[in-house]
Amino acid sequence: MSGAKGWTLDPVPEEARPWRVVSSRAVVRNRFLNLDAEAVATRRGAVLDPYWVMDYPDWVLAITLTADDQLVLVRQWREAAKAWSLEPPGGVMDAEDGDPCVTAARELREETGFAATRLRLVGSLWSDPAHNTNRIHVVLAEDAAEAGVPEHEAGEEMQTVLLPVAEVLEGIPRGLVTHAAHLGPLLLALRAAGRIAF
Repeated sequence: MSGAKGWTLDPVPEEARPWRVVSSRAVVRNRFLNLDAEAVATRRGAVLDPYWVMDYPDWVLAITLTADDQLVLVRQWREAAKAWSLEPPGGVMDAEDGDPCVTAARELREETGFAATRLRLVGSLWSDPAHNTNRIHVVLAEDAAEAGVPEHEAGEEMQTVLLPVAEVLEGIPRGLVTHAAHLGPLLLALRAAGRIAF
């Protein structure tokens, strides 16, 4: 994805990179995360060792609107923060999905019991370009309605929450949404839906 000023989210060819990987060793390998300790040489000649790189699968967020202009969110326990977090539904993109909209539809249904009639990709963002290899795909899901009961996984502790878009926007400056990786996608999708402008 390239911007008007030449900014890009696409990987840069190795010969054009200002940093060079001198060596890399695998530290952790499992289905959720590959953690590598790299030794990298900067353009100025500094060697950073270890430089931690986390290889995650891509993530998808389903920014979901109902016909009466409510956002479908989840109130989810986040163990590292030891706190409840109000977030859009989402999850890991499976390799066989191929399309972030497929993942978004699945995660929306599993986490909230809702289904949307229209889903479209509105952006793809790096989750943490300093250390993570994956992107967050932002899917706008519209005309959502209840379609069944949620099917939570063993590690998911959450409840479905519906809030008017205006209430969410008013609550953001007061800390209603505190997950940094979710706030940008939420605003991006609401802009694509015509609910806000910037």
